[in-house]
Amino acid sequence: MRSDWGAAADGILRVDGGMTASDWAMQFLSDILGAPVDRPVVTETTALGAAYLAGLKAGLCPPPAEFQKTWALERRFTPAMDDRTRAAKYARWGRAVAATMTV
Repeated sequence: MRSDWGAAADGILRVDGGMTASDWAMQFLSDILGAPVDRPVVTETTALGAAYLAGLKAGLCPPPAEFQKTWALERRFTPAMDDRTRAAKYARWGRAVAATMTV
């Protein structure tokens, strides 16, 4: 997942969407990635982005650099899982995925 978002070892993952409302899911994501996860105040950024683009086209919204400054952190989840537990859970997940692939 880190390679998908281009994060270095100290990268922070910014999330959005309905699932981000679950504190448990966000904490687990942070734990399993071993990285901080930032949840914004506005979690439905797809809708916000579409509205922004319409407003930008109509001349009602600021340029992208200014709009970007409106992003606000609601909560940061930090890893609380130790490396050994993380590795064990990841290995178990890998075995479960492999088991489903062998039909």
